[in-house]
Amino acid sequence: MKKIIFLAIILAAALFNACTNDWFDIKPKGQGSPETLNTKRGIDYLLTGAYAVVDGTHLGTDGIVWASSVSNWVWGSVASDDAYKGSDFGDQATINPVEGFYADADNGYVANHWQPLYDGVVRANDVLKILPEVTDMSEAEKAAAEAQAKFLRAHFYVELTMVHGKVPYIDENTEEPKAVPNDHLLWPEIETDMKFAAENLPPSWGDAGRATSWAAKTYLGRIYLLQGKYTEAKPVLDDVYTNGPFELMESYEQNYLIEFNNNKESIFEIQYATNDGADGSPNAGWGDALNFPHGVAGMGTCCGFFQPTHSLVSAYRVDAAGLPLLNDTYSADDILPYDPNVADANVIKYTGPVDPRLDHTVGRPGIPFLDWGVHAGEGWIRDPSNGGPYLYKKNMFKQSEKSLATTTGWATGVNPNNFRKFRLGHVILWLAECEAQVGTLERATNLVNEIRTRAKNSNVVAFNDGTPAANYKVEPYPSNFANKETAMKAIQQEIRLEFAMEGLRFYDLVRWGIAASTMNNYLAVEGTKMVHLSGKTFVAGKHEHWPVPQTQIDLSVDETGKKVLTQTEGY
Repeated sequence: MKKIIFLAIILAAALFNACTNDWFDIKPKGQGSPETLNTKRGIDYLLTGAYAVVDGTHLGTDGIVWASSVSNWVWGSVASDDAYKGSDFGDQATINPVEGFYADADNGYVANHWQPLYDGVVRANDVLKILPEVTDMSEAEKAAAEAQAKFLRAHFYVELTMVHGKVPYIDENTEEPKAVPNDHLLWPEIETDMKFAAENLPPSWGDAGRATSWAAKTYLGRIYLLQGKYTEAKPVLDDVYTNGPFELMESYEQNYLIEFNNNKESIFEIQYATNDGADGSPNAGWGDALNFPHGVAGMGTCCGFFQPTHSLVSAYRVDAAGLPLLNDTYSADDILPYDPNVADANVIKYTGPVDPRLDHTVGRPGIPFLDWGVHAGEGWIRDPSNGGPYLYKKNMFKQSEKSLATTTGWATGVNPNNFRKFRLGHVILWLAECEAQVGTLERATNLVNEIRTRAKNSNVVAFNDGTPAANYKVEPYPSNFANKETAMKAIQQEIRLEFAMEGLRFYDLVRWGIAASTMNNYLAVEGTKMVHLSGKTFVAGKHEHWPVPQTQIDLSVDETGKKVLTQTEGY
């Protein structure tokens, strides 16, 4: 749904979280009360308010907006080997400790991630509090409303758990939120909510953006994978794959273009809207407002953050048969050459074969950047020494769509290109992973090859005369994976290539148990090229999660005044 935040929603959130006092005896005009929300319309308003939090940008304060963005660009990508913070070192400097793994409990981005997500929890709880009192809804309508609220609450808790580890569980029956401890990972509670959602949501709605039973099942499968529960994940994902109404789009890049929002591959999209009268267009992807090219003539965008790494670009190399270099250990020799100042628009320094998904994901010097012309090298980069030569591409709008980008505020790169939270491609590769672990290697291979065949048949980036912009080659695997180890390497690589810079990579490395080895190799190699990463290390057993904000620990006290929340292990 396009985010329309009614005054009643804001007041309702305050109403259920403020102390009851005589102020409520007087009902000022235009202000919400339980009586005004105790209806079908009131529940829909409250649900709209809860959906409004999904993109993580509702509180409007810049640092909070970017720390809690639904794209997880800071925590899922910059904290991984996929992306640099980019821009220059001093701008949004509180991200630097996340990128270099020296953030502490006082870090601003750590604190700003927590607050909006718990606001989302509260809004979902408000729906569940008032729903039993509503009299003008059928039981089926109530069940669907409850399922949406629980889907959203589970989503917020997934985000909190992935970043902070153990967090306090606050539901609609919690009387003293500040006295609730964070004594366990919340996966059981999250699973319960998402199972209810899967069982009680309809398969589709008239409104794009509402959670469906298919979205809930996909999310449940992801929740199981985050815990390594392959046996539980496999039938859920298989149901979506086999019985869901979804199909792969014909060409890979169609999943990242405005004209293909809510397409046949999409399972759950975060709906964005621009130029709707809201100051600064916060109803679009405001959480990614920093992540557009900086100072490129004609674009008018800002600010040069979130740039692809040398490691990511290197990962798209293929061998002569069009297959990934699975056994290649990343080293400084693998950093691809590039021309920092592209004088000839048809020249690219690296001429080896690459997977065509590379140039639908990354803006490379010498390669056309959508319809904006050829990436001109360092002239398009804010600070190459801090962000490298590459640009992010999946969130960008075409030059022909410039009128769709926001015309208000400073962040004029913000546009209505929806964030695809889940699509059939996710289900296929996650199911392949389950097959490799607890199923058959033959089916795992076939599923991976569905994705690779689509990549092979996709459009390639080309110059104006139709000439392919690079040496593109990708082929399916010619035979079944030989064993589970080989299958997992192939699937892990495929997941990286298919969903690069979409906020998944760090969490995948953690759940696969390879975060420390991968990140320390990455930091050592990248540190030879990117000075801000030199000497940085990932500590196993600590850096898989981030701290609980110190401000939240200080606020959490029981009746004796003792602090209730405990700090994440290692901090």
